[in-house]
Amino acid sequence: MFKKILIANRGEIACRIIRAAKELDIPTAAIFSEVEPTARHVKMADEAYMLGANPLDAYLNYELIIDLAKSIGADAVHPGYGFLAENAEFAKAAEDNNVNFIGPSSKVIALMGDKARSKEVMKRFGVATVPGSDGILKSLEEAIEIAKEITYPILLKATAGGGGRGIRLCKNEEELKKNYESAYSEAKKAFGNGDLLLEKFIENPKHTEFQILGDKYGNVIHLGERDCSIQRKNQKMIEIAPSIILTEEKRKFYGDAMVNACKQIGYYSAGTIENVSDLQGNTYFIEMNTRVQVEHPVTEMITGVDIVKEQIKIAAGQKLEIKQEDVKLNGFAIECRINAEDSKHDFRPSIGTVERYYVPGGNNIRVESAVSVGFEVTPYYDSLIAKLICWGKTFEEAIQKTKIALDSYEISGIKTTIPILKQIIQQEDFKTGLFTTKYLEEHPEVFNYDEVKDKEDYVAFISAALAAYHGL
Repeated sequence: MFKKILIANRGEIACRIIRAAKELDIPTAAIFSEVEPTARHVKMADEAYMLGANPLDAYLNYELIIDLAKSIGADAVHPGYGFLAENAEFAKAAEDNNVNFIGPSSKVIALMGDKARSKEVMKRFGVATVPGSDGILKSLEEAIEIAKEITYPILLKATAGGGGRGIRLCKNEEELKKNYESAYSEAKKAFGNGDLLLEKFIENPKHTEFQILGDKYGNVIHLGERDCSIQRKNQKMIEIAPSIILTEEKRKFYGDAMVNACKQIGYYSAGTIENVSDLQGNTYFIEMNTRVQVEHPVTEMITGVDIVKEQIKIAAGQKLEIKQEDVKLNGFAIECRINAEDSKHDFRPSIGTVERYYVPGGNNIRVESAVSVGFEVTPYYDSLIAKLICWGKTFEEAIQKTKIALDSYEISGIKTTIPILKQIIQQEDFKTGLFTTKYLEEHPEVFNYDEVKDKEDYVAFISAALAAYHGL
């Protein structure tokens, strides 16, 4: 087992990793930026080091991170999620410096991080993919021909990156011609790579994903699937495990195919295969995330498997002790992402100091957070501040437990998404599973939030928030 793990992340996921390492009796080292020297993950770790000259350097400069790992005797680094978690160059630098990267190999990260190549690989090994281009589009003319063949609507998608950038919905040829260059330019600017794919647009889709675990000896299993369809602008808000639309037969069919594909590419560590599904449960691969997911706790709640501990043990060279037949899905779990955002005003980031913080408790209620009274929400990082996870024997029981927990959760001093989360879980469509990735967009009257119409107004708001934070 490792002598020491350096955690190349912050916030709740850093705290989660530290807890898993402590249970395995492994010392941990944290990194932090100049704006959060008293952060929760800093206090929890055995050692902590400030890195970088600005708030992002600590978590984005992999050369500094690797140098630190070597200098403090850390023989492993855990990237968490976000930041450098799916950066193949970071993983390669760790490999080249004899530091164990707690994740898959750099080659696999690079392969599965390319949407075009990953789709080709999964299709070759028997995983259903969305109809579309066989690889990167060579021209607008090629895109027009493919769209005619598979029929509209279609999606143009950047092969690199994520978060909704470089994606365009085209309902006809005129829109395809109009959007082709803008999608390319946006992807090029955001990711340094403007390559595009074309896919059939699955109308009213659900976003489902399978949790994968594999070791370095060719053993791979899945831990069932999650439904992550409650989203806003491609950002997940609520996740459910398991999906209530997949039958046991379809779960086995798709799960077996994905496990086989991961064996073929030599995948080890935790990973998530993301899909779109229709309401009949027909499922198509869209991409793979080669890291631990934000929503991994819901899978842990229904399987009893500690995914982060398994990640660490796999990276240390231990064999996966769990076999596919050992995996039993017990009940339902719901995760609510609590963000420091004002949902009444286009989900603007809410920056400030937490003045009161009360966490719900009780049987089968779990909170993952790095927040306490006095915690400062800054403009520099993702707005996720906590995750509430609730389990029930049935989906109805899980919903009721989540409602009670949200009602008792108290955070003051900043705005949070708790009010809109409470609204969503009480909707009849949510209770019956009849919601898709477009649910919030299609029901603005239910959730009553205002979109910012003036981009300059939004930029001015962020600028003012930054100035206020720095006392200018």
